[in-house]
Amino acid sequence: MRQAGLCVWEAHQLVGKMVAPGITTAQINSVVDAHFRECGAEPLFKGYPHQKNNRPPFPAATCTSVNDEVVHGIPGSRPLKEGDIVSVDTGCRLGGWCGDAAVTYAVGRIRPEVRQLLDATLASLDLAFQLMNEKSKWSQIAREMAQFIHDHGFSTVECFVGHGIGRQMHEEPQVPNFMSRGLRGSGDFRIEPGLVIAVEPMVNMGSKRVKMLPDYWTQATLDGKPSAHFEHTIAVTRDGPVLLTMAPTTDEAARRGAAVAAGAGK
Repeated sequence: MRQAGLCVWEAHQLVGKMVAPGITTAQINSVVDAHFRECGAEPLFKGYPHQKNNRPPFPAATCTSVNDEVVHGIPGSRPLKEGDIVSVDTGCRLGGWCGDAAVTYAVGRIRPEVRQLLDATLASLDLAFQLMNEKSKWSQIAREMAQFIHDHGFSTVECFVGHGIGRQMHEEPQVPNFMSRGLRGSGDFRIEPGLVIAVEPMVNMGSKRVKMLPDYWTQATLDGKPSAHFEHTIAVTRDGPVLLTMAPTTDEAARRGAAVAAGAGK
């Protein structure tokens, strides 16, 4: 899963370098799609079935959600503008295993209150990772994540959650970023070695309520205010949690570079 996670991390490095005023979300998607092909990886999102049988499957390798769009935005010809934010969520399967990560990018200079939204959302993900070293159950972590966001004056989206991940992108357990009724009962789970989850807080500047747009996929804030989304795939090991979709160590980078060079020589 680390290899799939690194492929996703590399995709985000490419996105981070190209996000700028004038770039379209379709261009972002094209670069990520090509990167996955070069890695020999399968894009997890492309062709993902809609929960309703009569709706079209998701058509792209990335979800690109701009400004008030929370998640599942479909890439298109819309050019990004100075002051926009764009949440790019993507994942791949490599060697039979999955990786999944999301980042909300600022397009040029953004308003201070929007920067605070992005900072708080990322900090809540960082908090979850830290608490996975300290807490025994996910409910304890979810409660602190939600309180952190509330204390910063924002709202946690509650109709979408993180998930277990492994051979498939979406596996058990569900991983909410807030205290749900299920987490108060049998839906809670232990933080123990062998657990691999995608933790993905989605945070709105205003109301937590969302609406579906006419494309049947994109979810946007009901009040039209901005939303941010960050995600990492995290494995719990005997030595603590590990970010599978984060930058490689120096040793990992050297091994990966040697493997790529060896492959190119064949």
